[in-house]
Parts: sequence; C-alpha cells; structure tokens
Amino acid sequence: MASTRFPNKPMALINGIPMIGHCYFRTSMCKSLLGTYVATCDKEIHDYIESIGGQSIMTSDKHERASDRVAEAMKKVESELDITIDIVVMVQGDEPMITPEMIDKSIEPFLIDDNIQIVNLMSKIDTLDEFMDPNEVKVVANKKGEAIYFSREPIPSRKKGYDSVPMYKQVCIIPFTKKALINFNSTPETELEKIESVDMLRVIENGDSVHMVEVSHNTYSVDTEVDRQKVEKCLLDDALLELYK
Repeated sequence: MASTRFPNKPMALINGIPMIGHCYFRTSMCKSLLGTYVATCDKEIHDYIESIGGQSIMTSDKHERASDRVAEAMKKVESELDITIDIVVMVQGDEPMITPEMIDKSIEPFLIDDNIQIVNLMSKIDTLDEFMDPNEVKVVANKKGEAIYFSREPIPSRKKGYDSVPMYKQVCIIPFTKKALINFNSTPETELEKIESVDMLRVIENGDSVHMVEVSHNTYSVDTEVDRQKVEKCLLDDALLELYK
C-alpha cells in the first residue's frame, strides 16, 4: 500500500475490482496449486481478501523484499496445515492480467529437471516505448533458457546499429523450491541487485541459475495510474472475469 510510484496500488480499482482481487481470483484458478494465499502487512488488504472468501496471511511490516514476506507466509501455512511445502509460486500483486495457464507453465520445468531451483516467466516486448520503460524489467537469456542478466535499461542494446534485437520482459510469476527460497533470503543483497533493483540478480551474481520460460500471453504490470488505465481497457472483454467467485 505504501508504493511510492502509486500509493495504495493494491486496492486501486480495475473495472470495479481491486487489483489485488484480480491477482487472487486468477491465481486461485490454477489447479496445480495446493492453495492461494495473499501475504500482506496491510489490514485493509487482509480484510478485503477475506471478504471475498479468500485466504490472507498477515506478515511483518519490516520486509524489504517480496521473497521474505512469502517465506514468512510459507512457514505459517506449513504450521497451520501440518505439511511440508516443496514449491512456492510467488505471484506479484501488481500483475492483474496473469492467467492460470501461465502459472502452470512456470511449474512445468520442476517436473522435468530436478536441478532447477528457480523459474521466471518472460514475454516478448512489442513496442519501443515499453522496451525503454524503466518500470519494466528486461531480461536476456542464453541458449539453455537461463537468464544472463536483468535490467531496467533496454537490453540488449540497439545502439550498435541493430534495429531488431530480442526484447523480453520479466513477468513476475516466480516459483522457488522451498530450499531455494530459504537460501535466497539468507543470502546478502548483491551489488548489481541494488544497482538494478532486481532481486533475481542476486541469484546470478552468486553463480546460480534462473530458468526462464517464455509465455505468449500479452500481460502488463501496474506501476502507475497510466498502467492501471491501460490494463483496465485490456481486461474489459477478458473471459476469466466471468469465472471470478
């Protein structure tokens, strides 16, 4: 709720529904998940999620990173349900256009390769305006589908005379194995992570890998009022809206 770029952002209305509500409803449609929980330190969000029949977990207001908040919530879920969680899917609360299919795609690599510990989604950027937007985290990946670098700057560079370069952005659906999440949170922030303000650089700087999965869904995160208006138009005829309950 204390976003400096967009105060009270999670409760901003998109077609009459708070943004966090869109994120919750759409995530909870994914059948691959044991459960969907909203981790928050804001009572307004907590009360809203419970009012729509959702599950919310109050967490500390001292967390600097979403991954720390998710880890606290994970431990509470394990304790309450007396289970051991193997994979945690972190969905950012400013991604109201996500689909359950995107979450399924993010989980698939874990079922294929036991060595994969962290997955990120990425999608193509269609316009130069979005490519230049510092609110969008750009990513380049290697031939094995592993992230090479993340940046808020446009990467790879178009300044060498290349009019056409691969333009991809990070989509903030990030599954971790439980071990990877705990290790990530216990590792100090790294220099490039601070410079770019991108969490996943901590993984790369420490020599580990982030497996990237491309999705074709055209989604937009909400960082500003202009973004909210754009997403509102995109969701006007969205088929998933009728399935909210």
